[in-house]
Parts: sequence; C-alpha cells; structure tokens
Amino acid sequence: MEHASVMNRLAPFFCLLVLLSFSACSSSSKRWEYRYERGKTAKIVRGHAVPPSGCPDAVVRAIEAGNRLVGKPYKYGGGHGRFEDSGYDCSGTVSYVLHAMGKLDSPTTSSALRDYGKSGEGKWVTIYAEKGHTFIEVAGLRLDTGYHGMHEGPQWTTKSRPIRKYEIRHPSGL
Repeated sequence: MEHASVMNRLAPFFCLLVLLSFSACSSSSKRWEYRYERGKTAKIVRGHAVPPSGCPDAVVRAIEAGNRLVGKPYKYGGGHGRFEDSGYDCSGTVSYVLHAMGKLDSPTTSSALRDYGKSGEGKWVTIYAEKGHTFIEVAGLRLDTGYHGMHEGPQWTTKSRPIRKYEIRHPSGL
C-alpha cells in the first residue's frame, strides 16, 4: 500500500521528465527538409532551378539570380564589397538574391540577416540565418554554400540540413 502511494506521488514527476526529454529531442532535431508542393516548388535541372509556372515575378528574379551564382566558387567575403563578384560566401549569396528581388539595397552579413524582414517562414522565400552562416529557400529549394562540404560555391539542393540555431525570416509579402 505504501509503495503505491509513493508511486502515485512520483507519477507527475516521471511524466514531466518524459515530456522534457521529448521536447529536448524535438528542438535539437530541427532540420530544413525539402517538401514538394505542386505548383509552388521549383525543380532542379542540371544544377539550375526552374521556377514553377505562375509564381510571383520576384520569385522568378530570385531563382534567376541564384542560377547566375551556381558554378561560382566559394569566396570568403565574396559579394560583400559589391553585388557582382568573382565568388560568393553564404551571406553574399543571400544578399545577391534578395537584391535581385528588390528586397535589399546593399550586401549584408549572416548575423544581420537574423533580424531581416519578418519572423517565420515565408510563402515563397525564407532566410535561415545564424551567427556565421545563412542560406535561402526559394520556391521550396535551398540555395546554400555549405553543409555538403566545406566552402562550396552557391548551389541549389533538396538535401536536408540541421537548422536548430537558425533564425527563420522572410521578406515581407513573400
């Protein structure tokens, strides 16, 4: 009888412990995942993104801008002094795309992009930024300079990546 009484009193603590362990697991396993949506997701053809028909003009411009960067080498600080450069780092890549959309006047850093635009995922464009790295999702595809290897040049991908420490932002209206 006494054993059952102790167990009844400890049950809420065990439940809390279980819930905390699940919440810790879910926050540490946050990942960017490719999600195909008919009529909204771009496709990758020979390394370049092809926009879905009927997407907004700003999204088409973003994809065209990203395509111009594909094949450029990774260059630390690339795209920061000016938008047109011989190579690009992560924030130079994101800055270039946002500029092509008419959403950014001058290049910026990954840390500054943590406060860019509006909080949360956008309908067409989402920026993921943390101190030291950033990437952009346009029409469901990720344009990134890393994670598949160190210091890669800009490339479109559907491969997942962790985003646990990233701020998730989007340009207004998109």
